[in-house]
Amino acid sequence: MTATTVDSIVIGGGIVGAATAYHLVRQGAKTLLIDRHDPGRATDAGAGILAPEASDTKSEAWFDFAVEAVSYYPTLIEQLQNEQEGDTGYAGCGRLTIAVSKDELERFEAARRLIFARQKRRGLPKSDDLHDIASAEAQRLFPPLAPVLGAIYYRRAARVDGRLLAQALRRAAERQGLNIKNAGVEQLIVQPARLEGLGLKKRAVTGVVVDGEAVEAGNIVIAGGAWSHTFGEQLGLALPVEPQRGQIIHLHLPDTDTSDWPLISALHGHYMVPWPDQRLVVGATREDDTGFQPYPTAAGIQEVLSEALRVAPGLAQARLQEIRVGLRPQTVDRLPILGPVPNIDRIYLATGHGPTGLQLGPYSGKLIADLISGQVLETDISSFEVTRFRSLV
Repeated sequence: MTATTVDSIVIGGGIVGAATAYHLVRQGAKTLLIDRHDPGRATDAGAGILAPEASDTKSEAWFDFAVEAVSYYPTLIEQLQNEQEGDTGYAGCGRLTIAVSKDELERFEAARRLIFARQKRRGLPKSDDLHDIASAEAQRLFPPLAPVLGAIYYRRAARVDGRLLAQALRRAAERQGLNIKNAGVEQLIVQPARLEGLGLKKRAVTGVVVDGEAVEAGNIVIAGGAWSHTFGEQLGLALPVEPQRGQIIHLHLPDTDTSDWPLISALHGHYMVPWPDQRLVVGATREDDTGFQPYPTAAGIQEVLSEALRVAPGLAQARLQEIRVGLRPQTVDRLPILGPVPNIDRIYLATGHGPTGLQLGPYSGKLIADLISGQVLETDISSFEVTRFRSLV
């Protein structure tokens, strides 16, 4: 039986996989997206905070890449608005980084020094866009907020609904010829290395088996999120990607206009994301060693609600609307894995984005598509190659 043949196969239909497939078909590649749609996919539960300039993450590699990734969003959103009719889930908004209690002040001051040092070094954002504000102004911007001991306001933050964006990417890609198969990949088809003349030809991944059928492809991208490590096992490659559970609660505030409220980043590691439909997303737990268990727990719900009410006691009468649970694909060094697999041809990795998949994912997909098509990358991704885990490769 003759196998089906395509130019590219993308495994995984979360934000990274959907973006990769979208950019491949825009470049003219006959592409198949294979999506098992596992419960607990991080894209479906993520908060969608887009504001690296206000982040206190110490990794300069992550920060530089995140700034590039978020800067790409307006271009991508404009394309999607022209190519499909659905909501992309993207909107601009402000962001407050705050300290509510004395135990947060030391970390707040450290974050403040880092944020403003980067601003000074880069000359961006402008001081009108990123600056300190008083407690009264913070409460004016976000009325349920407690009195704060310190606040930094970033005016040009944005938010995105991961579910809506992934759907928009898929719709636009399908209009341009993307084929989607809702199934799981049973195995990769790996051609063994062989001697040719005096040299050794590398192994190559030439396709996949899905629903008992072989599908051949010129290139394969593994974008399986927290489930990506299973393919590493078949390649003889240890992918240090593990699920980190995050529990997120959606609150409903009847008769309240939340459309202009800013994002809130509190120094105990939690956040709040307002949406214009009288909804406020609060989260999130960061639970390691939970395995693939995408369900809410009593302890997780208590943690999220307790922190939300500590920071914003004015939310006490908010209605509990929904609980979402996502399994973030977390690497041991908290950085994504992007690029080709060493010593194996035609296989690429796009995974391990952890809690920042919605920030980094669309741009990661573009860069992987560019890499496959032979374009010179506009951004250096060498810090994210799997070869950095040399003891594991």
